[in-house]
Amino acid sequence: MNDKGYGLGLPLWQVVALAALAMPRVFLHDAGVSVPGPVQGLLVFLPPAAWVAVAVWRRIAAPVVTLLAVGGLYGVGLAVVHNLFWSTAFGDRPPELGGNLAGRLGGAEDVVLRVATTTSSLLTGLVVGLICGLVATAVLRRKPR
Repeated sequence: MNDKGYGLGLPLWQVVALAALAMPRVFLHDAGVSVPGPVQGLLVFLPPAAWVAVAVWRRIAAPVVTLLAVGGLYGVGLAVVHNLFWSTAFGDRPPELGGNLAGRLGGAEDVVLRVATTTSSLLTGLVVGLICGLVATAVLRRKPR
């Protein structure tokens, strides 16, 4: 395999590293660590900006594909951290289903909520990756070669 792993335009280790840039905010948030507003802003916006910057700087041919992969890995990280920190985040008051399903699923309720959290995390990562990929594509199309 060449250095552009799996046709992503970047070596696989760089795809993983870009996804990892976004993980400190997730750990801090789920651990209940409060950070000042400006630092929080950097933790939120700097990683996706770095994804776009790398795609543009490296002139990746298909930035949407590459950054979808980065976002997908970020989504997996989100899901893992959310599930690992479940008890820390919710303490003695775990989430519960409401409406017609309130109290009807017994022990399966936790599984349903964790599956929903995992699905949401994966979709969040993919959407962030897609948006970043579209931004990088737009920048690359405007930038002269």
